[in-house]
Amino acid sequence: MLPHCTESIQNSNMPIMLNSDDVSDGRLASQSRLLLQLNKFYNEKVISRQASTAKTIRDVCKVVVDVLKEVEVQEPRFITTLSENGGRFEGLEVKSATEFEVVLFLNQMGVFNFVDDGTIPGCSVLKLSDGRKRSMSLWVEFITASGYLSARKIRSRFQTLVAQAVDKCSFRDTVKLVAETSEVKLKIKDRFVVQITPAFRCGGIWPRSASHWPATSPWPSPNLVAEVKTEGFNLLSKDCVYMKDKQSSASAAEGDAWILSFTEAELILLSGGCRRRVLSILKTLKERHLQIPGEPLTNYHMKTLVLYECEKHPRESDWDESCIGDRLNGVLLQLISCLQNRRCPHYFLPNLDLFRGKSPASLDSAAKCAWRILRDLVTNSRNLENL
Repeated sequence: MLPHCTESIQNSNMPIMLNSDDVSDGRLASQSRLLLQLNKFYNEKVISRQASTAKTIRDVCKVVVDVLKEVEVQEPRFITTLSENGGRFEGLEVKSATEFEVVLFLNQMGVFNFVDDGTIPGCSVLKLSDGRKRSMSLWVEFITASGYLSARKIRSRFQTLVAQAVDKCSFRDTVKLVAETSEVKLKIKDRFVVQITPAFRCGGIWPRSASHWPATSPWPSPNLVAEVKTEGFNLLSKDCVYMKDKQSSASAAEGDAWILSFTEAELILLSGGCRRRVLSILKTLKERHLQIPGEPLTNYHMKTLVLYECEKHPRESDWDESCIGDRLNGVLLQLISCLQNRRCPHYFLPNLDLFRGKSPASLDSAAKCAWRILRDLVTNSRNLENL
């Protein structure tokens, strides 16, 4: 559950008598003005951001595909899965205007058990099934003595291959591998960073650590829940903030664990009504006004809070275009509350704090900025012109 957000309102000693019809008319007029300004903001700034991001994606994907083709020549097990479908690159996620992540889905040839015991929050391991020989696996050399398929070892091998591919690819003059990290990151044109993450797709199953989902809210509907759970989740090979406190001997899975990701499930849940439009507006506001030193906020925080807002307002009528202003206010209030409480629970894995590792000072600064945005929205919708 999200921290509860409360506001204190000081009342004047002078009573104000208003006719209920006047109040209703005034509210409708205010909502109408806000919707008009939000549509203007969306058309002028959100769509502009989306167009610019789409162009950037096309440019960086040309480089990434070229690098991955070189990787595939060296090592056929790492087959390029980045593809364009209907103008959208499947397997690519926008982290910010200059940061992207490409998920490279691997073939899980061989039988592994998915072990989700909660040892490391947000992570799980793949263990060779009892009685199965390592030699039967496509990834035999990355299986540990304990039978775990090591995320770290696969990533290390992939990083070596990418380093070699960068030197051979057609864009070698504009791309380089980011050093001093175990992640596989490319710096393109000295401006854009693309992280390439080896992953496995896990369809048709659902992790035990997310078994509490969905909550008691009427949203999502049983049909939508079934669709999400059929879609499943992904396992990513990347650094996890929860591993940093672990001693190497503390867990057999340390360093070999895979991070749980629900990107496709989240897209399904946000597909109806004005949900994606609300998220797009929040992303634009974040990039324009919430770029705080220490980077406490990401697009993923915004997506998470929109999902919680969906539970708080489960009716589809709550997500009509006329309600965009109310939904934005609700998300911003919850954002401020989370920042002040210094905790933002993952939507599917609430024991996972998305603010883990963020400095208190950066969270406080973000809370103040978020409050200014909310105040501008509430007090005068015309302030959107300056946001």
